[in-house]
Formats: sequence, structure tokens, C-alpha cells
Amino acid sequence: MAFARITAAILGLCLAGLNAAGAETRRLEIVGTGDGIDVLRVIAASFMQQEGSARVEVPPSIGSGGGIAAVGSGKAILGRVARRLTDAEAASGMVYKAIARLPSAFIVHPGCGVSAVTSDQLVAIYSGRLANWKELGGADMRIRVVRREDQDSTLTVLRASMPGWHDLEITEKSKTATTTQEAIETVRDVQGAIGFGPFSRPLEQGLTVLRVDGHYPTDADYPSSVVLALIYLNTLQDPDALAFLRFADTQKAADVITSLGSLPVKP
Repeated sequence: MAFARITAAILGLCLAGLNAAGAETRRLEIVGTGDGIDVLRVIAASFMQQEGSARVEVPPSIGSGGGIAAVGSGKAILGRVARRLTDAEAASGMVYKAIARLPSAFIVHPGCGVSAVTSDQLVAIYSGRLANWKELGGADMRIRVVRREDQDSTLTVLRASMPGWHDLEITEKSKTATTTQEAIETVRDVQGAIGFGPFSRPLEQGLTVLRVDGHYPTDADYPSSVVLALIYLNTLQDPDALAFLRFADTQKAADVITSLGSLPVKP
């Protein structure tokens, strides 16, 4: 609730400033991944409150690849990604600017009655060997697995860092979500559902964020995270985009990132 009040207050101040600026206000879109979208939207709101020169919008996900394609083709000035650029992408003149490290959280529908699991139990859930929450001390309810596509950044990080995930074959009895937002909303709406995605404080509203091996996503010993980064062409001259990139390096932006349960990446 505190997060909602803070966000509402920031957005209210921003909209008041933008209304005063009227037709002179310019629009800047940051397109791409759904990972860290809550974090970036609040950074954008804080920037608008301070600068007031542009209306910064963070639209729904088109994926890291979509953001890279949009920036590379000139359809967007700034993009957002949750993976490193390939050598070819970097050689094309694209710049990668990491801004936040986001823990990879497992979330469940609150009706499951479970708030903590072991890494071995996660493997058993996602392989299909555990099929009912009562086997973990929860409700007598079928476990409904929500996964992401193989190229998803969070799944890639989980396979590289979470014990037992490197060669894990995810059960065929699972729903594949194509965006982070779809995964979150599916878990929110479906009884017995479990999914994963980058952690942010809004996930705690109406969902249960699982402890894994005793560690919460914001704990130092939590094993898995993804990096949210901004991308742009090295020929960038747009003043609003340049101002936003500078703002992303400020302590004010770092405070926003920390308040949402993520870690700022220092320039």
C-alpha cells in the first residue's frame, strides 16, 4: 500500500506539471522487455517530476528483441532489455547501459497456502513430479505451472544459476506466458498457479513471493537475478533521451530502484 501511495503521489505531481506545460510537452517512449517495467515506470515518473520537459512512457512489453529491433531501425529512440547485446548488435552502434539488477522471484496464487520452498521442491514442481500443493503443506489444490519461452531472460538466468535448472525439462502440463505481465496476471488470476519473473515490490500485492532455501529475493544470498538495461544508438542526440539517461545515473533514480527491492547498477 505504501508503494501505491508513493507512486500515486509522484504520478499526480508529474501530471500536474505536464498539464501546465500543455502542448510544449514532448513524448518519449522506452520500448522493450517486460522485465523491470514497474521499476522503469517509477523512474520515469520521478524524472518527469524533476524535469517536466518530456512525457516519458513505458508501454507494455514487446520483448528485449522487439526493443532492440525498434531502436536499431530508428522506430524508437530508447529501448529496454533484460539481456546483453550480441556482438553484432553492439557492432551496429547500439549502446547498452545497465541500470538495475532484479532478483528472479517465484510467485504463487495466495490460495496455494505455501510461502517457502526449497530449490529441490522447485525442480520437482516444474518437472511435474509434484502436482498438488498439499504435498508441500499447502492447500489441497492442483499445482498449475506457468513458464516462459525458452529464450526468456529470467528463464535463461534461472537455468544458469538456480540449482537443478540447467537441464530441467519443464512439464508439458504448463502454460507458456509470452510476457512478464502475462505470467504475473495468470498467477494472480488462476487458483493453484506458480510462475516466475523479475522481483519488484508490487508483486507483493495480491500474490505470495516465495522464499527459496530460506532466502527472500531481496536477501543478499538469493541466487538468481536479471539485469535491466537501457539501449540506444551511439549517434543519439535527442535532448530528452539524453536527459533521461543522465537521470538514470542519479542518486534519486538509485533510491527508486532500491525502494522497489532491486539493486542499482553503478555506471
